[in-house]
Amino acid sequence: MPMDESLRAQFETYLSHLDGLIRRGRQVRETLAADPSSASAIAATRAWQEDCGITVNQLSGGSKAHWLARSFSEAFLMRSASGRAVEGAAPAEIVQRLLDVLEQAVASLSGMDDGPGVTGSSSGSSSASSPASSEMPPPRRFEFVHNAELRPVLEQAYIDSRRALEQADYNLALLTSCGILEAIVTDALEHKGLSALAASCPPAAELAEGKIVEGKIADWSFDTRLAVAERAGLIRSGCARLPTVARTYRDHTDADGERGPKAMVSDRDARLAGQVLRVVMRDLDPGR
Repeated sequence: MPMDESLRAQFETYLSHLDGLIRRGRQVRETLAADPSSASAIAATRAWQEDCGITVNQLSGGSKAHWLARSFSEAFLMRSASGRAVEGAAPAEIVQRLLDVLEQAVASLSGMDDGPGVTGSSSGSSSASSPASSEMPPPRRFEFVHNAELRPVLEQAYIDSRRALEQADYNLALLTSCGILEAIVTDALEHKGLSALAASCPPAAELAEGKIVEGKIADWSFDTRLAVAERAGLIRSGCARLPTVARTYRDHTDADGERGPKAMVSDRDARLAGQVLRVVMRDLDPGR
């Protein structure tokens, strides 16, 4: 069943919160790397870990058997050569493992088909009360894309965008997210067809940049495609959050087209582009 607005808002809140925890975790990791014995760094690490634990508990519905709760607990363990768990992983290693757990939570929430509430029931059952899937999430799929040949390409690009973000390559993360966004919106526009789009966007109603629904869709600018898709009701207003560097990402790429934007791209820019991408994916596939 389509996700209702209140649940969609809860998911967006959790995704935003997870992004904030990931950002803090990276800062903690850098501080520990600079001075592992720093009292302030250790205190900040413990506070961050506690916040991560609270969030994981909420997402797993209070169930310790939930895959997310298990992953969180295992992050604090160090494996021996025989594979047995022993206490005592290094603090920086624990931080990195927890970052990986948070990224898994983001992927799970982003790929939910539908979702129950955000807090666990008194019985602690995660299958009926937690927003994250009770099993390890499957790879992201783009079944809603009409061009079947494009789906595996988009799936790999999505993985690449998340990896680039984790590696703090914000240029590549933003470039890849925007490329996916443009591809799925273009696919939706082409499937609807120019005639139907013209009916939804009368020629008299000019878009912000002065263009109307005419000519080949492939010739429209990225910004025009987003505006027409919104006007035609294919997507909602989530693209309003896109930073300027994302809207003009094609204008800032190198001549060879293989590198990220020349303009400065911040962590916030890259994360906003990724968040908007996830929102638009749900818009285009309301049955998720």
